[in-house]
Amino acid sequence: MGQVDFKNLRKSFGSTNIIDGLNLEIHNSEFLVLLGPSGCGKSTTLRLLAGLESVSSGTISIDGCDVTELEPRDRDIAMVFQNYALYPTMTVEQNIGFGLKAKKMSPKLIKEKVNEVADLLGLTHLLNRKPNALSGGQQQRVAIGRAIVRKPKVFLFDEPLSNLDANLRLEMRAEIMKLHRELGATTIFVTHDQEEAMAMADRIVIMDKGLIEQVGTPTEIYFQPKTRMVAGFIGNPSMNFMKGEISKNSELKLPIGNIKVNTILNLGQHIDVGIRPEKIKLADPKRKPNENIVRVMVTNIELLGPRAIVKMEHESGQVLTSVVDHDEIGKYELGTNISISLASNALHIFPKIKD
Repeated sequence: MGQVDFKNLRKSFGSTNIIDGLNLEIHNSEFLVLLGPSGCGKSTTLRLLAGLESVSSGTISIDGCDVTELEPRDRDIAMVFQNYALYPTMTVEQNIGFGLKAKKMSPKLIKEKVNEVADLLGLTHLLNRKPNALSGGQQQRVAIGRAIVRKPKVFLFDEPLSNLDANLRLEMRAEIMKLHRELGATTIFVTHDQEEAMAMADRIVIMDKGLIEQVGTPTEIYFQPKTRMVAGFIGNPSMNFMKGEISKNSELKLPIGNIKVNTILNLGQHIDVGIRPEKIKLADPKRKPNENIVRVMVTNIELLGPRAIVKMEHESGQVLTSVVDHDEIGKYELGTNISISLASNALHIFPKIKD
């Protein structure tokens, strides 16, 4: 078992609140990702759970046991750091088995467990090497091996892939997910990379300024963002936003014109309206009832292999970004005016945030 509960968790440094009343339940055996911009408090949350930072107030529980004041060694967790934190003078075998040796386990049993983990991670042929003779990916495997050899209740990963190149990141991402499925331990993974989070998580926790903005599956986070911050942070290219006002029931007054929506709204309310780039389509001559047609000029086309990013501008000065499949790019020409369609059910409406 490995259920983790944060209740009213706070962490302050002087007068600065880093974590400000965090409440979160992490289910046994789930892969949960803490995601957010730099400085949002995600790594601090992980360090509080690990016992590497003291809690200002609130509690942390693992399987119903309050571990808030326990030493790190007594929490039955293992952490993999961004910089791997391997002992440079020890071999791979010694690094993986270090925690077991500290527990005074017999050399024979340590060797059996280390060999088992090394076989699982493809490190058997590297057991006699030292860290400086390993690649970045191999060092990462050793760090993971050192964590899983103890079979803890909870695994913590603090941006473990950020020092790897793009191809190796993909490879290690797949390996970590495979290990999670095989081991079944609760895993909490910190990253600022939204693609990493979307690909790996059972659930994602979006954090900002020490608070939770939204908790949900990757699908929920992407398609049903609850706040403007979540909507703008998730997605690449990011969501298009327009400032608007509710002019009459089910109609928005925007810089690009009046847009109909499929919801009842409060008259006069100032709002932000968002639409994902992939939801902006070329207008079909056979207009559908829930579509809003807008004329724009194509101002830039950025080819990215199987897709292209198209920038367009309305006469009001409102800029929109669209994602277009490669097969469709021939329908867009730089400097030309085109008609685009904005489906009413693709619009996201958020209360106006004060500038």
